[in-house]
Amino acid sequence: MAAIEDHPLRYQLANELHARPFPTIPVPGTVAYLAVKQPSEAVHRDRMADLQHLKDLLDRHGAPHPQPGATHHTAQLGRYTLKWEQHTEFVSYTLHGDGISDRAFDPKDFELFPPDWLEKAPGQRITSALIRVVARPEPEQIKTCVRDWFVPESLAMATVLDDNAVVAGDFRIDPAGHMRFALFVNKETGPQRVGRVVQRLCEIETYRAMSMLGFSRARGLTPTISAMDASLSEMMREMTRGHVPADQTLSQLLTISAELEAMAAQSAFRFGATGAYAALVNQRISLLREERFVGFQTMAEFMLRRFEPAMRTVESTEKRLDVLADRARRAGELLRTRVDVERSAQNQALLESMDRRADLQLRLQHTVEGLSVVAISYYAVSLAAYALYPLGKALDLSKGMLTAILTPLVIGAVFLAVRRIRKNLH
Repeated sequence: MAAIEDHPLRYQLANELHARPFPTIPVPGTVAYLAVKQPSEAVHRDRMADLQHLKDLLDRHGAPHPQPGATHHTAQLGRYTLKWEQHTEFVSYTLHGDGISDRAFDPKDFELFPPDWLEKAPGQRITSALIRVVARPEPEQIKTCVRDWFVPESLAMATVLDDNAVVAGDFRIDPAGHMRFALFVNKETGPQRVGRVVQRLCEIETYRAMSMLGFSRARGLTPTISAMDASLSEMMREMTRGHVPADQTLSQLLTISAELEAMAAQSAFRFGATGAYAALVNQRISLLREERFVGFQTMAEFMLRRFEPAMRTVESTEKRLDVLADRARRAGELLRTRVDVERSAQNQALLESMDRRADLQLRLQHTVEGLSVVAISYYAVSLAAYALYPLGKALDLSKGMLTAILTPLVIGAVFLAVRRIRKNLH
């Protein structure tokens, strides 16, 4: 049988499904996580700078470099394993290894990332976390540990993956600048499953932090939107009362519409990304298959109380901005209609005025024509009198009598000639 030709991307697309495997994390173990984002234009950032920063870290340990154009890479750095991933807006580093420090969440655990290397990062830290992975003790001992490690009123804790582990965290930044998560693992739970839980914890925290950028944008836009809403409402009232010329109101309205469109365009990506990140947070939490642990709130409940209101604010701001832009467009259309009607009325009045002026001009023309008959007749009588003077002398007519006889005849002839000319012109 002849071999069928493969699509050139067939293997590449199939391998993409297996390109980012979950890490394999032993128990006990320590995980240091870092996510770096450019402060602006992160989507269009120089991705070669991300790769170069990774290579600088790999070179310190003599580890191999990633392939050109790679978006993910795994390397062994001494007794620790590094997982690097390049995302649309940020870059993440996950460093994990065997064993735990005597002091829970010791800031020295994060020194696996060299301080001088961190200073040269092509971006800013969007989040960082320390995850402590230990064997699961008795429930009372777990409760004692989490009360010592976390803030009680913010603590979220639950059993996950069909009671294979207990996850705890308070989503607060500690004095060293990191989030803290604890993972208490059953003896029979394998390192691959532990790696899946750790990966989802890192994703939940990263996507939560990224989605909150939209909340910050929404909160910053709220005063401006409120001011524009008030200005637009005042303009609508002025339109109803008709105290301000429509042209002036239309100019102000177009300015507000342009500002609203600019705000919507500048915020569209951020608000859209916020919705996508929020959906990923909820999806990753659902994949943990949480169940309540001795009366503590779950992560899903924590997000419902603390995270979801922020996302609702973003959605509300986005809708409010769209509604306000629609209001401005509709008001502009109404105002343009009013301006067109007013201009039509002005044009109608102008046409009527032009008609009156044309009628006056016609009357004046008729008057002038009557006067012109007299003027032409005056000169014509004089010329005719000079021409017929010898005939009058032969007939024994005086000059006055001859002029008297010629005058009505000349006037009648001139009048008929002018009338004929005017009739031919019309």
